[in-house]
Amino acid sequence: MVIRRVVAPHIDFAALRRELELPERFPPAAQREAEEAAARPPRPVADRTDIPFVTIDPATSTDLDQAMCLLPRAGGGYRVQYAIADVAGFVPPDGALAAETWRRGQTVYLPDGKVSLHPEILSEGAASLLAGQDRPAVLWTIDLDSAGAVVAADVQRALVRSRAKLDYVGVQADADAGRLAEPIALLPELGALLLERGLDRGAINLPMPEQEVEPDGDGWRLTLRAPAAMEDHNAQISLLTGMVAADIMLAGRVGLLRTMPDPAAAAVERLRVAAAALGVDWPAGMSVGRLLTRLDPARPRVAAFLDQAAELMRGAGYTAFDGEVPAEHRHGGVAAAYAHVTAPLRRLADRYATEVCLALHAGTELPEHVRAALPRLPEAMTASDRVASGAERAAVDLTEAVLLRDRVGEVFEAAVVDVAGGDHRDGTGGGDHRDGAAGGDHPDGAGGKHPDNGTGGKRPAGGTVALDDPPVRARCDGDLPLGERVPVRLVTADPAERKVRFARA
Repeated sequence: MVIRRVVAPHIDFAALRRELELPERFPPAAQREAEEAAARPPRPVADRTDIPFVTIDPATSTDLDQAMCLLPRAGGGYRVQYAIADVAGFVPPDGALAAETWRRGQTVYLPDGKVSLHPEILSEGAASLLAGQDRPAVLWTIDLDSAGAVVAADVQRALVRSRAKLDYVGVQADADAGRLAEPIALLPELGALLLERGLDRGAINLPMPEQEVEPDGDGWRLTLRAPAAMEDHNAQISLLTGMVAADIMLAGRVGLLRTMPDPAAAAVERLRVAAAALGVDWPAGMSVGRLLTRLDPARPRVAAFLDQAAELMRGAGYTAFDGEVPAEHRHGGVAAAYAHVTAPLRRLADRYATEVCLALHAGTELPEHVRAALPRLPEAMTASDRVASGAERAAVDLTEAVLLRDRVGEVFEAAVVDVAGGDHRDGTGGGDHRDGAAGGDHPDGAGGKHPDNGTGGKRPAGGTVALDDPPVRARCDGDLPLGERVPVRLVTADPAERKVRFARA
């Protein structure tokens, strides 16, 4: 659902690419390996092209990692068949292409195009689960009982064929009209059930609208968008698969987990104090996750409360292990052990975690190159997470500055969402939403900076405000009442510095 959008003029994002040192092309040897792999794709022994898979992605996406088919299970419950692009089958473990994917770590998204983890001939061609094409995949088959609990799971390589490429907008419209395609007709029911199970565990999903920069003719539009219900349901299938994968690796005592500490009790208590101050009704005994599902993020006081709630989601990272289960092996946002395995076209870690699961489930020896890679992956992924989130934040900052550069001196109405320097504008609070990791998967686990600006620890007056129109979020100086609407004057809008700043009017 689009909440607000505004059109910006032509913007050149090339400077961001240079500043972040994003690669412009693949080295010739890596490109050559990709072309050779595309010409001779792996052909798994198992043929499951009989399964009527479909993909659900943004309308313009062609790097399709996941395809699903949901069926009722004999005797009650559900069968989830989830095909994931078999990227490892296209990437020689010790070649130039593998080395380049380690250098990149993940696909970086910018408004004028992405910097892909793999060459386009693979990521949008031979390895992508494009409709009507036979593709090698890693097929997860997960059986659930009527309460949504896992009763059996299987993972194997298989040849699959997607029947259709669906997009979120169309799927939501079909769901609203009661005409969902048969392979995903159970998605609203199963997604809601899995979401409810997550809330029972204590999972936390921050329902914060995201700022996005999208093409609009010769210019760009800045959009504030909240996910549609079907996006959340779709994300639950990815989460389910990631939890099953984590359980396989924990049982085998080797693997790579996505981890985050559970919210600290003191942080939850501070959030309760903030709720009372902001007039957010928090019934006794209700979990944070359940409370968040009841809130309307369009309300200024709720937006401020959600900003405070982001502080619970700190310390996310990757944890590799081999031989001993790590003491800290859960993801606090998911409220369970969890692994990234569903986006290997776009994320390096998924390729290796999937190989671990395949070997453990089959009872075969873990490939040596996979075992050797595990301890190196957390550092590589943390570095690439910072680049990716920094690029996303910088693109929005630049668009905001261009949009407002001719309006310095104007007064706007704004909601105060944070005070005393708590500005989540450093690229650390955006979270990893592409695979549905509970909406609170903050790649570097920082959750926002509180700089003292050289004041010896005493925070200056000011904070963060969110405008309704245009949908801009920026620093503001002055005494600000948290959760209230106030008039603010634009004092700086500098595209060169990508800086926007207000002062209370």
